Amino acid sequence: MDRIFIVGNGGSGKSWLAKELAAKLKFPVTHLDDLHWLPGFAGERPRHERDQLVAEAAGNASWIIEGIYGSVLKQIFPRVTTLIWLDIVDDECIANLLRRGQTDGGTPEQFEELLEYTRGYRLRKNHLNSFEAHHWFYEQHLEQKYRLTSRSEVVDFLVGLR
Repeated sequence: MDRIFIVGNGGSGKSWLAKELAAKLKFPVTHLDDLHWLPGFAGERPRHERDQLVAEAAGNASWIIEGIYGSVLKQIFPRVTTLIWLDIVDDECIANLLRRGQTDGGTPEQFEELLEYTRGYRLRKNHLNSFEAHHWFYEQHLEQKYRLTSRSEVVDFLVGLR
């Protein structure tokens, strides 16, 4: 477990799990939202700039990177030693987002867009930020991988780490 990538729908608990793993493993965490969006969600960062930031984060010996962005996973897939897919039911993801609320100064409109995007996770086709894409990456990953489908599985996974 040197280089961990966590994917899943919005609200599935990626950031929380990354924080918990970082505390146990003492690895740095990269949140892809911080690389994808300009500060304050003022728009998307230019793709070449985001990809450079991702390459720098993934260049370290040990790391945890989390986010929904399949395009980023595609970029660093060969470096991932452990893939964790949080395949949590959509209703729970939406409830988690509503409980958490908008983060980092985003607008109410942006939060509504996030909720709609999260609701469409299993419906999107031919899209790298979808259930379909995460399933494909999970099936293709030949090293250590975990598909966690409930909060209790996530907690059991954490407890089981040495």
